[in-house]
Amino acid sequence: MQVYLDNNATTMCDPQVVEVMQPFFSEIYGNPNSLHKFGTASHPYLRKAIDQVYTALNASDNDDIVFTSCATESNNWVLKSIYFDKIVNGEKDHIITTEVEHPSVLSTCRWLEEQGVKVTYLPVNEEGIVEAHTVKSFITDKTALVSVMWASNETGMIFPIKEIGDICKEKGVLFHSDAVQAVGKIPVDLQDVHVDFLSMSAHKFHGPKGVGALYIKDSQPLTPLFHGGEQMGHRRSGTLNVPYIVGMGKAIELATTNIEETMASIRAKRDRLEDALLELSDTFVVGSRENRTPNTILISIRGVEGEGMLWDLNNGQIGASTGSACASEDLEANSVMLAIGADNELAHTGIRLSLSRFTTDEEIDYTIEHFKSAVARLRAISSSFAKVAPTPGGEAGECHIPHHMAH
Repeated sequence: MQVYLDNNATTMCDPQVVEVMQPFFSEIYGNPNSLHKFGTASHPYLRKAIDQVYTALNASDNDDIVFTSCATESNNWVLKSIYFDKIVNGEKDHIITTEVEHPSVLSTCRWLEEQGVKVTYLPVNEEGIVEAHTVKSFITDKTALVSVMWASNETGMIFPIKEIGDICKEKGVLFHSDAVQAVGKIPVDLQDVHVDFLSMSAHKFHGPKGVGALYIKDSQPLTPLFHGGEQMGHRRSGTLNVPYIVGMGKAIELATTNIEETMASIRAKRDRLEDALLELSDTFVVGSRENRTPNTILISIRGVEGEGMLWDLNNGQIGASTGSACASEDLEANSVMLAIGADNELAHTGIRLSLSRFTTDEEIDYTIEHFKSAVARLRAISSSFAKVAPTPGGEAGECHIPHHMAH
């Protein structure tokens, strides 16, 4: 059996999405900016895709949704344009973000620091989230932007975006959220939450790779990242990627229709997997289930190196991750786990399991069986686990496990 449990990294493209994309490669292939019928033939399909995204997010007609190549581009666009629009002219000099953002936000912020921008990286609490009052305490009259993820790609923890949005609105500060791990997984209602800019990628909700979007509240000005043609109302130059935009529209519609029912089904499988793995001694899951996306588990197994566990899982045809796939070649300790207070050894043991609506009960059963046997094998050869395992008639050694992570 092959089991894919790395859906926070990317998802399978839904066959229904592939089907609607197909005609736009070799049948309806004209440039939509051309005036002839080959170009204009795609217009109704583009309008439908745009409407599908607006509907899924409950965006207003006054808002802009601009298609991009991915959320990395959308994140870069917001951060760099705020620099040019609000900071270069001396009006502001400060941006607030968190220690646990996606690398596309953190790397851009570090680049902005090289340009002289003051960046505050907020710490997370025991649950791995930034609290709204913490954000409020760091906002000054020089703050140009607050950028906080909607949900963590590594832990699945959901941040208090509504409260942070209300604080930013009250303070007159622009608010951006990287919602890659929220859109299509949990309800995202932009009439209910105040967000000025919101980033997303289609491949996180069973759409194609290579297309995303940026939501811009009230069509407010934002210097383009790309200059060139007049596409997307001069906001994002470049010939429109029609098949992928059509695919994204269909994917977000499928992901958000009956989302509560889908969430309940995924959560039931996730909880069954989590309960079974927590039966193992010295295992710890980061964050409460109630405030986590319904598909995600970040589990640490004392004495089991993350990369070793991935190797065993991969040998069993199970795809998992040690954290952010975009940084998976970097074998450093998991930064999110370090941020919530795990010691360095434990932070090397984190395994992320992320389900999708295509995950089956049979796959969960198979994963439980293979995971437990892999842990037994790896612990048997682990020098670090031997040091902390209970000795006959004695107590376990010092584990340095944060009390909030113990289960």
